[in-house]
Amino acid sequence: MTRLSPAVFLDRDGTIIEEVGYLHRADQLVLFPWAVDAIRALNRAGLPVVVVTNQSAIARGLLTEPVLVDIHRDLAERLAAGGARVDAYYYCPHHPDGPVAEYATTCDCRKPATGLIERAARELGLDPHRSYVVGDKWVDVALARGVGARAILVRSGHGAAEEQARPRHLDADAVLDNLAAAASWILTNR
Repeated sequence: MTRLSPAVFLDRDGTIIEEVGYLHRADQLVLFPWAVDAIRALNRAGLPVVVVTNQSAIARGLLTEPVLVDIHRDLAERLAAGGARVDAYYYCPHHPDGPVAEYATTCDCRKPATGLIERAARELGLDPHRSYVVGDKWVDVALARGVGARAILVRSGHGAAEEQARPRHLDADAVLDNLAAAASWILTNR
């Protein structure tokens, strides 16, 4: 029997790249200065790195799936230029209030729902219980709790404001400044 691998599931906006609201063009994409080094360190440690991101801009009619694929291709190229890689990108295009009928639904993939990680685990042979979720919102922490992973809230993006508004029923394993600190914490606490 093959043993499933632990992984690091990363939120995209506010964690890997600067938060710009509804990113809908590749020229809006700005990597945080520590992102490449942090992801490369996780890669070198043999941990699969998977992006899990809510992309309601699709349901809102601000972005199309082909453009999102192009944005993720551009992100992958920028990471690769620094010797880092994301193993897979999973996104939720839905929002129940979106005006694009095809995507205006309640789903099992919109974080904090666990569908994105469950799908990645199935497709990539990952063990969520031995994994980590890193993001700048409490929905990322709730996602981690929902799949049994360890949760890291980063203060980049929306994280500093989110830290001040912690839900009573939810706590992170660590609250750190950014993805670089999160990668270090993961590698130290494996």
